[in-house]
Amino acid sequence: MTLEQLRTFLWVARLGGIRRAAQQMNISQPAVSNRIALLEADLGTQLLDRSRKGVMLTKQGVMLRTHAEQILQSVERIRAEVVPPENMTALLRLGVAETIVQSWLPEFLGRLRATHPRVTIEISVDISRNLREHLFDRTLDLALLMGPVSDYSVENVELPEFAMAWFRPVALEKPDLTRVPVISYHRQTRPYLELRTQLQDRYGNGIQMFSSSSLSAGFEMVAAGLGVGVFPRVLGERMQPGRIREFDPGWMPRPLSFSASYIGHPRDALAARAAQMAREVALEHAAETGAET
Repeated sequence: MTLEQLRTFLWVARLGGIRRAAQQMNISQPAVSNRIALLEADLGTQLLDRSRKGVMLTKQGVMLRTHAEQILQSVERIRAEVVPPENMTALLRLGVAETIVQSWLPEFLGRLRATHPRVTIEISVDISRNLREHLFDRTLDLALLMGPVSDYSVENVELPEFAMAWFRPVALEKPDLTRVPVISYHRQTRPYLELRTQLQDRYGNGIQMFSSSSLSAGFEMVAAGLGVGVFPRVLGERMQPGRIREFDPGWMPRPLSFSASYIGHPRDALAARAAQMAREVALEHAAETGAET
């Protein structure tokens, strides 16, 4: 019995199939099947029931899963306590919402690389809804997203909020929200849905909204005179200097809340360290820029 066999067995058990486990581990399906077969031969028992719909754990497989989780958690604790950060070798798959990309992500990556120079980092930028799904699929190790993620399996490290602001093109001095399109986040995000509800409650159903999956594109639309926008205040002047201005229609959407979220069982020591580091960098950035409310 080897740690790689146990790790492979756990991925099959978690994901419910040989193919998905192979994709997750970046190895071939025959390699996964071979490791499971060797593990079953060593233990002298069948661990998986295979069918067209996937695989199910046998009674012995369920018992082994509990032990395997405990063993690999112990291995992670050993790595966290014994291996110096500069010697840690691992892959960190990082998912990031664009708001963070446009604010403090570069500082975070710089500190992460300085602390863990031998860690390889893969970055995916997406809307928080998709990042949450990738976290549950275990194709991400850590997600910096609009959170927290409400699930018992997820650990959430709270990050500073981003205060929101209204922005207009310089030439439009007194925007009328009943006549001017409102530009905001992607339509499948919480900020967009909350803003649409507030606009409808205040001005009726005739409000026109434009959604954008890209913050930079949204700011460009405002600067080009296509409408007014609601975005994080700290990003406004930096994204389109001299082309947009803040204005106050008499009310503001609530701040955006973010979290550094990772699967807590089994606990990934590197993801946990990186989440705390993200919080430290975000707090420093908020103090310097006044981004936190």
